[in-house]
Amino acid sequence: MSNTIQKRILIVDDDDEIRELLEFDVAQSGYFVDTAKDGLEGLNKALNNTYDLILLDVMMPKMNGFEVCKNIRQAKLAIPILMLTAKGTIDDKTEGFDCGADDYLVKPFDIQEVLLRIRVLLRRNNVETDSSLSNEILKVGDIEISPETLEAVIVNKRVKLTPTEFEILYSLMQHFNHPVTLATLLDEVWGYDSNEDVRMLRVHVGGLRNKIEPDTKNPKYLHTVTNVGYKLTPFAGE
Repeated sequence: MSNTIQKRILIVDDDDEIRELLEFDVAQSGYFVDTAKDGLEGLNKALNNTYDLILLDVMMPKMNGFEVCKNIRQAKLAIPILMLTAKGTIDDKTEGFDCGADDYLVKPFDIQEVLLRIRVLLRRNNVETDSSLSNEILKVGDIEISPETLEAVIVNKRVKLTPTEFEILYSLMQHFNHPVTLATLLDEVWGYDSNEDVRMLRVHVGGLRNKIEPDTKNPKYLHTVTNVGYKLTPFAGE
């Protein structure tokens, strides 16, 4: 039996047509699918059942997707969350990532793109779960990260990271003091290189910078390299 058959996915969307389309195609790809018709039902199912991934709409009755996502993260659940929504402005995406979403697709979407994002998030989550580093503290210069708690410590300041922010910081730490291209980050964090997702990457980097930098206008650690990508300087003042 394929491992994907055992993966459980919760689809939360109040649009019957979209929910049923997603349920059919995701199930056809070998996943077990559960559904919820509004945000409150989705949150209750997420808190009382075990899922490997959640597809989450934003604009829903009873509780919107941002609130659902925030409550899931407050419950210390590290389930990958892929938001699917018509709210596609940069502010909407920023709010989604700030709530703890791992990925974000704007409606109307291609179902094959949804399935690709599902595979990438599940693969990343499997790597984190199976990693021998799961209980190990990683430290480079002033920056220390814990894969188990998804926390970073920068000069005694402890901050909680989203799973995606952690992946970005981890990737940059592997290449510290060297520029890392946008394509490399997209490949190492999401598992594919798509120019369409550069804006999504920049939003995540902005969120990460807000957490680790004392002054985001004069960054000490996370630097933008024009026309290339980003560079992490883990020793302040270098």
